[in-house]
Amino acid sequence: MSMGAVGDTFEEINVTPLTDVFLVLLVIMILIAPLIDKSDLKIKPPDTRNAKKDDSSKAIFIDIDKDGQIAINSKLIEKGADSETLQAKIKELQMRAGRDDVPVTVNADGDAKQRDVVAIMTAAAAAGIKRMRIATLQEAQY
Repeated sequence: MSMGAVGDTFEEINVTPLTDVFLVLLVIMILIAPLIDKSDLKIKPPDTRNAKKDDSSKAIFIDIDKDGQIAINSKLIEKGADSETLQAKIKELQMRAGRDDVPVTVNADGDAKQRDVVAIMTAAAAAGIKRMRIATLQEAQY
C-alpha cells in the first residue's frame, strides 16, 4: 500500500467501516425494538384447573378479585385492610388448624393487581406460612 510522497496530506476518509457499524446497530435496533414493551408489567400466570387441592379443613384459602377485595376462607375482609390485619387473620386460622405447616392457597383473579397479591404473600410470610400456592382464575378466552 503506497502512502504517497512525504509531506502529502491525507484528504479522503474511508466511510466503509463507519457504514458497517451503523448497519450493525440498525439491525440490532430492528431486532430488539419489538421486544421492548413500555406498558405495565404483564405477567400471564399459568392456569391451574388441574391443580391438586388440599382438604379445605386443613388449609387456608385467600381469594382476591380485580378490585382488591380479599376473602379468607370465604369470609370477606374489609376493603383496604392493612398487612397486620391480614397477618392476624392468617395466624388465627393457623392456630385453629393446630399445626405450623398449614398450606395457603391464594386464588387471584386474572386482572388482580400485582401489589395486592404481593401484600397477601408478605402478610402470610410474616405469619410464618411456609407452604403457599398462587392460582389464577381467568375468564375463558375465545
